[in-house]
Formats: sequence, structure tokens, C-alpha cells
Amino acid sequence: MFTHSSDKTREEINKVSCDYTSVGFYTFDCLGWPFSVVPPGGGTVLLDEVALAVSGAAGTSAIVGAKLGLTTRAVGGIGADMMGDWVQQRIAAFGIDQTDLRRYPGVPTSSSIVLTRADGSRPALHVKGATGAFVVEPERFDAVTDTKIFHLGGVGLMDAMDGARNAALMEHAKARGCITTVDVFAGSQDDLPDVKAVLPHTDYFIPSIEEAEALTGLKDRAEIARFFLDLGAQCCVFTLGAEGAYYHHRNGTVFEVPAFRIDLKCTCGCGDVFNAGFAAGLIRGMTPEETVRFAQACSALNATGLGSQAGIVDFDQVQAFMSTAATLTAGTENVAR
Repeated sequence: MFTHSSDKTREEINKVSCDYTSVGFYTFDCLGWPFSVVPPGGGTVLLDEVALAVSGAAGTSAIVGAKLGLTTRAVGGIGADMMGDWVQQRIAAFGIDQTDLRRYPGVPTSSSIVLTRADGSRPALHVKGATGAFVVEPERFDAVTDTKIFHLGGVGLMDAMDGARNAALMEHAKARGCITTVDVFAGSQDDLPDVKAVLPHTDYFIPSIEEAEALTGLKDRAEIARFFLDLGAQCCVFTLGAEGAYYHHRNGTVFEVPAFRIDLKCTCGCGDVFNAGFAAGLIRGMTPEETVRFAQACSALNATGLGSQAGIVDFDQVQAFMSTAATLTAGTENVAR
């Protein structure tokens, strides 16, 4: 069952072309594990595993959404290069509509070399590339917002879209009756203007707690949530790493969900996987607590494999994991951030 507070009738909602549209940051990742040290000079360090993945705050969410059974659309920019070829092939393998995943000649695909340590942390080298170049033109607004849930992932990295263009696109999504979710790539208060531009059109704002603290300069979760609610967001959901997730809605609903105990391998993309799990919970008509717990389980499973989406198989796998997995108390190890 799918419900939300727009003016659309249930019949109109069921006629939209897809469940989940994921707009923004798409990147090609090459990952190695376990990384411990950079060798001197031209030396070599042997790894146990190397993997490739489509990642990013929109790319990961799109693929995981499809794995969880959502009909999904990818919207973003990639380069006209070998990395872009692979990203397209990988996304196509999941049956994702990529009509609006545009190729940009002369601009590289956003790409990362991710070196994952044994504890799951992952220093990365990144080329910003086409994420900063792509634009959704107004004549495509109707097409890309023909969806139940509209996700904007990577606010702060989308140079050509951040600010007025993203605000216009989000406003259009709300006018079409979409549920809107937003994730960011934020390191300081310098990124706050781009976030402010979209929050008045945001139903669920889903940053990590570290990003939320960086944007606001605050530490108390309730104060941080009220800061973003005052800017227009309807609800804040903060991913908390070892402490799980925090939900704070303007209707007064506030709760936390603990993290799950796992055999951790790589935390790359865990927050982006959370976004897709959250969308799947909304589509399935779960309560807020069930939705956050399901998203948290998706994030935990992701961290059991190397690279974004590696640990996620399908909806039934996540449900089975939730029924058996133990949860953690704050400060313990083996968690997904």
C-alpha cells in the first residue's frame, strides 16, 4: 500500500510510470580491500579483492531501489568514456530507466578509487566529473517527476543544478504529488545555501549526522532537526553509524532505531543504500518505525560486501535479516555508517 499527503487520488498515484526516481550523483567506483598502507616509491601491496560499483548518492540508491523491487528511473550525468559505458551497462542490468542519464562529451564520468581498510573505513580519491555538469532542463521536469518517490541525492556536488535549478525541480516534484527525499554531500556550512534551496520542497531530509552537524554547527540532534524543519523540511532522518538512525518529524514523532550487528567489510554507500531502503518502506506502506528499521537493515547488509550494493540481494533477504540479526548498543563496533 502507498499513501502520502498530496492532492493526488489513489488512482492517479497508481498511474505514474515508476516507483522511484533517483536524481543527482552517479559515480564509477573501483575498490580494493583490505588496504593498510601506501607502498613507498613504485612498490606494490597485495589485496585480497578488487571490485567495481556504480556508486554515489543517486547511483547507489537507484540500483538498490531496483533490487528491492521498485520500478526505478536514473537521472544524472556521466561522461562519454569507458567508465560511463560501464555505468550504463551496470544500471541497465537492473532494468532501470536511464532515458535521463545523459552522456556529456569532454567531461569525465565522476569516478573514485576507494581503498577500504580492514575496519571498513575507506579513504577515496575522486574525480568530480559529470556530476557537476549535468542539467535537467525544464522541458524534462514532467518526465522525471512522473514517479511516486522523487529522490535528490548529492546536493552540494551538482554544480550546474545546485541552487535555483534544484529548487525549481523539487518544487515541480511536489506540485506533481511526489514524496520527496533529499541527501547531501556536505562538508561545511558553505554548502548550506544549496541545501536551503531545496528544503521547502522536501518531505524527508536524510543526511548523515556528520553532514548535519557540519551544515549547522550544532551537536544536539533535536536542535539540528529543528534547524532544518525551520527551513522547510517536513521530517529529518539522520544516519548515526554505531547508534543507528534518528527520526524527527514536524508532527512531533521522534524516535531512534539501533544499528544491526554485522561482519563489517566496507561502509561505502551505506547512507545511500539507507535512502533506497527508506523509499521501499514508504512504497510498502510501512509505519515510520518499520520504514527506518528496514532502511537500517539495508544499510547494514550493504556493509557486509565490498562496494555499494554488494551486500543487498532483494527485499526478502532484507526481511529475513531483520528477523534474525542482533542489534548493537552505542559505541560497539561492526556497524554500517
